[in-house]
Amino acid sequence: MGLRELDIAGLGAVTGYGWGREQLWEGLAAAKPAACPQEGYGENGQAAAWAALVPDGGEPSDGPSRFQRAMRFAAREAIADATQRGWQPGRRVGLLHAVVLGEVDLWKDFYLAHDGRVSVRNYLALMPSTPISTLMQEYGFHGPAMNVGAMCASGNAGLLTAKAWVDSGIVDDVIFVATDLSVTPENLRHFAELGVAITDTEPLQACRPFQEGSQGFIMGEGSVAMVLSRSTPHPYLHVLGGAMSHDAHHVTSIDPELTDITHCFTQALDNAGIAPEQVRYLNAHGPGTRQCDRAEAAVFDALFPATAELYSIKPLAGHCQGAASAVEIAATALGYDHELLPAPPLVADGHPRLLSGPTPPAAGLTIKSSIGMGGHNSAVVLKPPQLDTSA
Repeated sequence: MGLRELDIAGLGAVTGYGWGREQLWEGLAAAKPAACPQEGYGENGQAAAWAALVPDGGEPSDGPSRFQRAMRFAAREAIADATQRGWQPGRRVGLLHAVVLGEVDLWKDFYLAHDGRVSVRNYLALMPSTPISTLMQEYGFHGPAMNVGAMCASGNAGLLTAKAWVDSGIVDDVIFVATDLSVTPENLRHFAELGVAITDTEPLQACRPFQEGSQGFIMGEGSVAMVLSRSTPHPYLHVLGGAMSHDAHHVTSIDPELTDITHCFTQALDNAGIAPEQVRYLNAHGPGTRQCDRAEAAVFDALFPATAELYSIKPLAGHCQGAASAVEIAATALGYDHELLPAPPLVADGHPRLLSGPTPPAAGLTIKSSIGMGGHNSAVVLKPPQLDTSA
């Protein structure tokens, strides 16, 4: 049996849709892609490239970069949301920040614009410890604070680490934030050269997870925060458990045998103490790339009942890299809260159990899978608050 469930008590978000979880929800519920053509990002004669970038915003006093301002905004919104929903911080509140590429704009300027010569204050702003340190100071939290990274699986990794902290008694509550604002023209170009990022096609046509004709994904950015606790009367979701594994196979490719990704799913079910028959939805990694979609579809078909369905929101929010699975968990949480799962519409023939467009949720659990480049596999089991799994 899995350990006791952990609640998602509050949410905050900054995404390509704008600053705030309501902006995220409104965009998803309308099945509207967040991406638009970005001037100056194009290659090979293109003036622009499709990407879902976080727009300028936030408080300038929170730091010199969109990265720091977005992280602080999302965390504050989540804390305020949780407080309004009845959360009261425990004695020890920890902070986990999932991040893969932090402060790419500031580091670029540090080397190219300033020749490595900046003030001590501006140099400290580059450090990965600075955003979490200033947030801990702002709220007077004294639990542990650290960064965690597992490529595109970082959101799931952070959520599972937070649950392990609470399960072991290290903390009472955790503020979990996942931030990735790394879509520079240079990074976008290299993902396009890898053959996975699509820059010249409208999102719903380019990114068609589990559908014919999918070319890859549109890159996105985001910062999502969650308050995780066992002392909230009105949670969005219960986190029942989960698992991670590693293929130890290749720096980009999934092991074609699917041994470890399958084991990750079965371990997640065991850790959560649930049977495959209780799963109703797979909120998939679903980037629209051939090997990832084939792998997840194969595991889904092998493990879960005929009543289970799947979807991916990457055609809508974009692939937010280190923040991707956190954005997608937030989408599920908001979907259950609004009684509407924000699936994108189908545009081509695809998997027979793929949701098409926003759909009222049926009873059952959701598995959130995330596959990180380099072999990271992860799966988290999520339960809506009104669902009884005690039988």
